[in-house]
Amino acid sequence: MSKTAKHESATPATEWLKRNKVPFGEHSYEYVEHGGTSVSSAALGVDHHSMIKTLIMEDENKKPLVILMHGDREVSTKNLARQCGRKSIAPCKPEQAQRN
Repeated sequence: MSKTAKHESATPATEWLKRNKVPFGEHSYEYVEHGGTSVSSAALGVDHHSMIKTLIMEDENKKPLVILMHGDREVSTKNLARQCGRKSIAPCKPEQAQRN
């Protein structure tokens, strides 16, 4: 009988945690394209507002910004740029977000 390997997330954050021996737990759920935190919070039985999402954005000079916010909220890039004194802020491309 063959055994299937347990899936483990491999992100820069989880790799850092493992390297630095920081204890953490993983919670699996069925992935839904564009489901966002509403899907993950429902699957894990957690209040949607309590979920924290990480958004990687960049300003007009390609300087990265990391935004942590409640799962049930949205960011206004226009307001964020104004509050940060930047001309513009936009989401990074996924490849750039991973590098950041």
